[in-house]
Amino acid sequence: MSSSTAFPGQSPLAETAPLSLCAREPHVPADRLVAEMVPPPRFDSVRFDTYVPDPNQPSQSEAVTVLSGFAAGLGGSHATGAGRRKWFGGRKPAAPAGPRGVYLDGGYGVGKTHLLASLWHATPAEPALKAFGTFVELTNLVGALGFQQTVRTLSGHRLLCIDEFELDDPGDTVLVSSLLSRLVENGVALAATSNTLPGKLGEGRFAAADFLREIQGLSSHFRPLRIDGEDYRHRGLPEAPAPYTDEQVTRAAYATPGASLDDFPGLLAHLAKVHPSRYGALTDDIGAVCLTGVTAVPDQSTALRLVVLADRLYDREVPVLASGLPFDRLFSDEMLNGGYRKKYFRAISRLTALARDAKGLVTQ
Repeated sequence: MSSSTAFPGQSPLAETAPLSLCAREPHVPADRLVAEMVPPPRFDSVRFDTYVPDPNQPSQSEAVTVLSGFAAGLGGSHATGAGRRKWFGGRKPAAPAGPRGVYLDGGYGVGKTHLLASLWHATPAEPALKAFGTFVELTNLVGALGFQQTVRTLSGHRLLCIDEFELDDPGDTVLVSSLLSRLVENGVALAATSNTLPGKLGEGRFAAADFLREIQGLSSHFRPLRIDGEDYRHRGLPEAPAPYTDEQVTRAAYATPGASLDDFPGLLAHLAKVHPSRYGALTDDIGAVCLTGVTAVPDQSTALRLVVLADRLYDREVPVLASGLPFDRLFSDEMLNGGYRKKYFRAISRLTALARDAKGLVTQ
């Protein structure tokens, strides 16, 4: 269908065909990966005083207090000089005593990312001296720059925030353990969120006992901070809307400026051709994602790619309108009971929230 042809029955003002994610093959230079290590747009304006603790969950108020103090403590001089002495052959600086980071542990939707982004904003340092990214984005950065260059790039930072910290394979365990140890030696403070306590990372995914030293090494860098509570995305909100028909989704795509329209199986196939580090760029300037024919995800590799896309869409607050299966049936029981279950439940929670956001796009 040409871009000048309107969908039958649509408003004459909406005459542009929707975009297609499947038609995009973004290429992201390494310097953009570094420059974009800031809180995502959804968390641009969050601060500690915009976090509303649940009065029934005292750990939430405690987290705000602890993190505020942690941020204030990062206002001193940075160990850049020590780092330079190390790189140029001088005496290796002593590692800071005790944990050099905080680790926010809690269930889905208790506001961990809100608090992590608030910590980034509250830390008294220029944005260029603070980095914020997901665990996947951090490993992708190492892949783009190489290990040594990543160490050099991040060693001048005051703070590194890692959202959704999860270890999915032995290689990532050793890689991240080595990276964070080097950064801590160079005076970089750490903060992370996850649904798994540091000492339990890797459970159910690989033979964690074989990598116990690396996992315990990671744990030693963090002070765990438990945050209890219900998923705020479901507090007092209606259930996720049932899927729409193909015709409703297509009509909405044509009527919504900047919307994309793709067949779900085709999108899953396209994701296999795009590196996950580029999924953010894949959604650049997209106003809404419209999907027809949503089906159960066929395998784990495809499911993990979909999780990353869901994270990028959620970060950017892009509504998702879909036909076919509801999002809580995307993943098989085997997947939801396996080692990656926390990722899949997070994806369901986030896609459900974005589906609610898309309700206003549909006209009956």
